[in-house]
Amino acid sequence: MPRRRQRHMAGSGSDATEDSDSSAEREQTNSSESDGNRTKRQRLTRASTRLSQSSHDTADLKQAADQDESPPLTPTGNAPSSESELDISSPNASHDESQAKDQVNRDSDKDLSHRPKRRRCHETYNFNMKCPTPGCNSLGHLTGKHERHFAVSGCPLYHNLSADECKVKAVSREKQDEDMKIQEETNSRHATRHQTPTSKQSRYKEQVAEMRKGRNSSLQKEQKEKHMEHRQTHGNTREPLLENITSDYDLELFRKAQARASEDLEKLRIQGQITEGSNMIKTILFGRYELDTWYHSPYPEEYARLGRLYVCEFCLKYMKSQTILRRHMAKCVWKHPPGDEVYRKGGISVFEVDGKKNKIYCQNLCLLAKLFLDHKTLYYDVEPFLFYVMTEADNTGCHLVGYFSKEKNSFLNYNVSCILTMPQYMRQGFGKMLIDFSYLLSKVEEKVGSPERPLSDLGLISYRSYWKEVLLRYMHDFQGKEISIKEISQETAVNPVDIVSTLQSLQMLKYWKGKHLVLKRQDLIDEWKAKEVKRGNGNKTIDPSSLKWTPPKGT
Repeated sequence: MPRRRQRHMAGSGSDATEDSDSSAEREQTNSSESDGNRTKRQRLTRASTRLSQSSHDTADLKQAADQDESPPLTPTGNAPSSESELDISSPNASHDESQAKDQVNRDSDKDLSHRPKRRRCHETYNFNMKCPTPGCNSLGHLTGKHERHFAVSGCPLYHNLSADECKVKAVSREKQDEDMKIQEETNSRHATRHQTPTSKQSRYKEQVAEMRKGRNSSLQKEQKEKHMEHRQTHGNTREPLLENITSDYDLELFRKAQARASEDLEKLRIQGQITEGSNMIKTILFGRYELDTWYHSPYPEEYARLGRLYVCEFCLKYMKSQTILRRHMAKCVWKHPPGDEVYRKGGISVFEVDGKKNKIYCQNLCLLAKLFLDHKTLYYDVEPFLFYVMTEADNTGCHLVGYFSKEKNSFLNYNVSCILTMPQYMRQGFGKMLIDFSYLLSKVEEKVGSPERPLSDLGLISYRSYWKEVLLRYMHDFQGKEISIKEISQETAVNPVDIVSTLQSLQMLKYWKGKHLVLKRQDLIDEWKAKEVKRGNGNKTIDPSSLKWTPPKGT
C-alpha cells in the first residue's frame, strides 16, 4: 500500500509536463483519489491566490489583452505548457473543480502558440497598411463612400482634396445620377415619339456651350506661378492643379470619371482580385517606351507583384528584369507577329494571327491588352478567335501599333470582339484605321458588321467618330433624292442600329407623318469637308486595293 501511494505522488508532482488525472482514474483506489483531489485543490488554491494578488492590475491586463490576444510566452519563446500557467482567467475556477479540469485538459491538447499569431498578422494587415502618398493618414476616400483607403487612386490628399470635400461631392453626384436616371426612363417611354432632343436637353446643351466659351483660354501669370510652385513642392506625389485649365463643367466630368474608376478599383480590392498596390503592375517596358498601366491584368502572381514588367515587343513574352529582357532580345528571332500578312501599304502592315495555331502569342497579347482595357474578360481561351495585328515597320522590325480580334464564326455578325490601340500610338489616327479595316473585311465577306458590346470609353468615342465620318462622307457623295438606311448599311457594312443612333445624335433623323425621314444637313457636311481638307493627304486611311485576303473557311 505505501508503494502504490508513492508511485501516485510521483505522477501528480509532474503536472508541468503531463496530466495526472488520467493516472488517478486508472488506479481506482480511495487513497489515490484522495491524493489526486488534494493535489488539484492545491493547484486551484495557488491559481486563486495569484488572481487575488493581481486584482489591482485588472485594467492593465485588459489593455494588454486588447493589444495582443496571444497567451504569455515562457522565457524560451514558446507557449506555456504548465497547467498552472495556462488558465487562470476564470474567476470561478477555485469554486468549480470540474470546470477547471475540463479547461486544463482542453488547453493541454491544443497548440496555443499558432492560432493567436495568425490572428495578430491579420490585424497588422488591416490596420498597419498605409497610403503611399506622403503625409496621408489613409482616412477618407475619393469616392466619399469609404472611411479608409490604401492606394493612390482613392487618396483625397493626392487629388488635392479633403475627405469632407469628397463626401460632399459624392452626395452631389448621387443626386445628379438619380435625376439622369429619371430623365432616361422618361425618354425611353417616349422614344418612338421624340426622335429629336427635348427642349430641356437643348437648353442644357446651350448652357454647357456657354460654360465652355466663358473660360479663360490661357492661365494668368499668378496662376502659372501657383501651378509651378505646386509642382516643385510636391513633384509626382500629388496630382497637378487642374483649376482654370479647362471649364468647370469639364473638370467636374473628369472628377466624376476619377471617382468611378476609384470605386471600380475598390471593388476589385474587396473581391480579392487585387491587393492594396502589391499585385498591381504599374509600368511596363515595351520596346523603347515605358508605359503606365491603367487597369489590372491577371499576370502570374510572381510577375504581378513586381510592379514593373519587361515585355518583348515582338513575341510579347514578359520577364522580371531588364537583364533577362536584354538576353532574350539577343536571342529572339521574331521581328513581326506570327501569321499571314494580309495588308501592307507603306510602313503599315496587318497580320492575321490564328488563336488556335499561335496560342501563346495571342494569350500574351490579351494579357497586355487588359492593362489598358477595363471591360476585357478574354485572356486564355483564344482558340475561337482571329487576331488582326497592325504594325509599323522600320529597320529594326515591325512594332505593335494595335490589334482587334473577331470570332471565327459569329452568330450575331460581330466584326470586332476586342480592339486596342497602344498608348504610344493613340491620337494619331491608328484607331480609326483599325475600325475601317474591320469594316473592310466585312465588305469582302458581304456582311453587315458591328462591334461587340460593351465598348470601352475610348472605344465608344472612336466608333462614334468613325460612324459620323462614314455617314457624312456618304451624304456628301450621294446625288439622289431618296435615301434609305438599308442602302447606307449595304454600302458601308455598318449595322442599321448604329446608323440610326448616329443619325439621331447628328439630328439628321426626323419623325414626320408616321415616317422617319433622313435630313441632309449641309452645315455638318461642309464642316466635315473643311476638316478633311485641313488634314491633307497625310491622313492615315486604309486602301482596299492593298488588301490580300480571302475569308477563312472551315475554321
